Amino acid sequence: MRIDLATAPGNRERPNEDWLSAAIPASGGGVLVVLDGVTPPGGGDGCVHGVPWFTTRLGGRLTELSGSRRDLPLDRILAESVRATADAHRDTCDLSHVRTPQATVVVVRWDDASVEHLVLSDSVLLLQAPGGGVSAVLDDRLDRIPREVLRSTAATDALRNAEGGFFTAAADPAVAGRAVTGRTPRERVRAVAALTDGASRWTDTFGQGDWADCLGVLREEGARALIDRVRAIESDPDRPPARHKRHDDASAVYAEL
Repeated sequence: MRIDLATAPGNRERPNEDWLSAAIPASGGGVLVVLDGVTPPGGGDGCVHGVPWFTTRLGGRLTELSGSRRDLPLDRILAESVRATADAHRDTCDLSHVRTPQATVVVVRWDDASVEHLVLSDSVLLLQAPGGGVSAVLDDRLDRIPREVLRSTAATDALRNAEGGFFTAAADPAVAGRAVTGRTPRERVRAVAALTDGASRWTDTFGQGDWADCLGVLREEGARALIDRVRAIESDPDRPPARHKRHDDASAVYAEL
């Protein structure tokens, strides 16, 4: 088994709000967790702790439960992790705030029989078959919202964790029911990769290759090399910023099973 992971802040003067982990439980198999913390716009989020605190708490709980509670499906594990994280700051923070700390989620768990996955919001999961074919598991609800709508803070807030909008892991455990989940027989998966949107933009924003090409960079050059490629493109002064900012926190993990 080979696992390679890397993360880089979008701005070295601000904390990295991504969070990622890889675990190999003593019972066998493995777990990958990747979170992309949602940077709140100006005006606050009702929390005294901040997004990095939230992603660290949520990511740690997801990793622990995914490895120790094989009897629970991943949506249940996400629900329990969101609940535990909310309980950790319920007495000090306004969890009803529409911008309470939140994150996109990718969880992958495997054993000898199967590979389970969960994706919530716009981080990306890639599954490679033994023959080399690559499929992307996406939660594309955010991509369906017009960019001009998302440029409005008020309009985005109205769509955040709401019907007809998009969903992220915040303070309501029920959001786990909105995640994209699935299970694939282990013999049909040779490798997996998970990317926050700061790293996946190599394919989905800059069009430097398809998802198979992206996974090929991870396999041949490593996670750090993919992020470095993204940063090189972003640094071109003649290229307009991707979405709403030139650089974003970027994380990638690749695992050969």
